[in-house]
Amino acid sequence: MNQLVSIIIPVYNAEKFIEKTIDSVRKQTYTNWELLLVEDSSTDRTLEVMTKLAEELKDDRIIITRQDGDNGAAGARNKGLELAKGRFVTYLDADDLWVPDKLEKELYFLEKLQKKDPEAGFVFSGYEFADENAVGTGKVVHVPKTLNLKQALGNTTIFTSTVLLDTEKIDKDLMRMPYIKSEDTATWWQILKTGKLAYGLDENLVLYRRAGKSLSSNKIEALRRIWNLYRKVAELSVTASCYYFVLWAVRAVKRRT
Repeated sequence: MNQLVSIIIPVYNAEKFIEKTIDSVRKQTYTNWELLLVEDSSTDRTLEVMTKLAEELKDDRIIITRQDGDNGAAGARNKGLELAKGRFVTYLDADDLWVPDKLEKELYFLEKLQKKDPEAGFVFSGYEFADENAVGTGKVVHVPKTLNLKQALGNTTIFTSTVLLDTEKIDKDLMRMPYIKSEDTATWWQILKTGKLAYGLDENLVLYRRAGKSLSSNKIEALRRIWNLYRKVAELSVTASCYYFVLWAVRAVKRRT
């Protein structure tokens, strides 16, 4: 399989991290990719850092663009999706890192899957928590072999920076992220609602840098986001929402301890 992969990175105030993130893409053993860096009205030197780096690298696979308006990460990812030319679409957060064979392993995994299930088009992998210096903590999140919608409601282990999607199997309209909080989880659910399965590759292929992502002040807001997803996106009853909310909470704690 030597198809073009479109890598979409929404970039906001990431001047401290973006160079290493780009470097982790350029070190991929699979080289047929385009990197769409979508700058999202940063207030620091992010755009300057990216522009200077692109000029130094002279790598025409790296494309810098800016999104119009203030639509956050969802808008930036959707802008990247509009520009994407690859058969495969994958996402990476601006402060996370890929291991060198992330793309190669996921593409090979998907190729094998499609021999058994021709409609397979959604894969994700395990990942490791890292500190703000991108040093792995040793805490690795393992993933199940498959997730359907019902399973995904109680197991939000699909991490955005691990996902790979095949546009020949999944319509791009389903990949467009809604302008709500936890837009990535809502997107996986809207894909799974069609009856698709998400296939898990239980290998650690991503470093999830936790700097600024897990502050205690954000915990209540995170709970609100998940509850709203159950009620407004999944359209579950209060009883069903409570059931899946408890499952989510238990698994979320296990992933982080």
